[in-house]
Amino acid sequence: MAWRIEEPLIRGEIDNTTRGRVTGRLWFLGRDEPVVLNLSGNAWRDVAGHVLRFTNPAPVLVAKGHGLDGLAGEQRGAVGDITASRKVKVPDCSMDEVMACIEAKRPFPWHWGNSVYLEWYSEQNGRVVIESADYELELLGEPTWVMSEAEEAEQQAANGRAGLEFLTRLTEQIEGEAGNEAGSEYDPLADDEDAPTSAGEAMADAEQARMDLLLDRVQARIARAQAAGEALDFERIMEEERARLRRERDEPEPDPATPEEEAARAEWIEEMNAAAEAALTEIGADADNAEPGEEDEDWLTGEEELEHPLVTRCTLLTERVHADLKTRGWLDDASSAEHPLWELANGTMIAGAKLAGAFGAAGDEETWPPEALFAGGVLVRLKKARGHFHDALAGLVAAEEQDLAEPVWLAEVHAEVTAILAELDGLIVEVRAVLEKADDAPEGSAGDGGGDDLK
Repeated sequence: MAWRIEEPLIRGEIDNTTRGRVTGRLWFLGRDEPVVLNLSGNAWRDVAGHVLRFTNPAPVLVAKGHGLDGLAGEQRGAVGDITASRKVKVPDCSMDEVMACIEAKRPFPWHWGNSVYLEWYSEQNGRVVIESADYELELLGEPTWVMSEAEEAEQQAANGRAGLEFLTRLTEQIEGEAGNEAGSEYDPLADDEDAPTSAGEAMADAEQARMDLLLDRVQARIARAQAAGEALDFERIMEEERARLRRERDEPEPDPATPEEEAARAEWIEEMNAAAEAALTEIGADADNAEPGEEDEDWLTGEEELEHPLVTRCTLLTERVHADLKTRGWLDDASSAEHPLWELANGTMIAGAKLAGAFGAAGDEETWPPEALFAGGVLVRLKKARGHFHDALAGLVAAEEQDLAEPVWLAEVHAEVTAILAELDGLIVEVRAVLEKADDAPEGSAGDGGGDDLK
């Protein structure tokens, strides 16, 4: 997991005017002195050779223990991906309309927008990310040097290797092959509750980081193709980006599929598409024909698949928060996405989805904790859910400090978020124990901790 520190950022600057070196300063709410960057590597072409300044129009003071605590004042390490033109989906409607579309299972209007994305691998803190589509950006003057397309491709490959090297060091540390010695400066486990405690967990985190990078690259290529009016070939783009990752990491080419495997894969894709279409049709028909209260009756009688009680609890909390914020007038469409109450609402909503995904990845839903074969994928999702609950809690604490809602309501929601987090922490402990036990088992007796299907 990364340190994500875009919310409390007030302003900052990135300087890549010297080839091979990125320096900068970042000013945060709650810190008197700026954080200083001293990194090896280069930004992408849009920032390479430039000084980039950025300002957060609505910084949010995060709660103690959920933001900047432990972040070193000087960040030394290697550049990850640094760009001011990353493509992201920006909703063209209010958050209430987004929620209504999600509940109705229909798409909401959106457009591609530019997002600043600053990533580096710190010797002190591990992976650090600042990402926002809301910052005000300014490139100063003319570039002192110009990066070619070939150089950009080489730099992006180096960025991928930097991330892999970081995760490799982390895995070696956990396995005891390169553990911390007294006085060692590099300690990525310090102050990081998401740091892996087993080789299986480190493997799952590494695979998740790989998938995140792969999907980011695919999304960026699709955005560029759409902007240029080009025809989209998602499968080709995905395969090309997979091949690019393998080249960057010196991985062998996969064995070619046999004709029988190709035929089975095509048949499986056709079946999945047909099943998905049938399911959507059935959902639409059920929604059109349902009587008020019918869905609740199905849930009680067991005619529909039951979700885990903690997922239900998260769903109820999310529904309450969104409904109360709307009916009590504490938020309106003009409120910034960085508003503490939006952070609360969005954090609980996304956390609930990640939590549902975790239980869905557990294999046999009646078996808990999951078997080692599934535990890595489950754990990755549980940690993502916890991160979003921490975001929600930070927004909640800021709302309490700024008196943005009724104190009694804030106290009730705070108690529920804290209780869910405590239960979630317990689940994480249980799944980690499975992976730690698998580490101690004889070689070859435990399943792997992750897979290419991590989301």
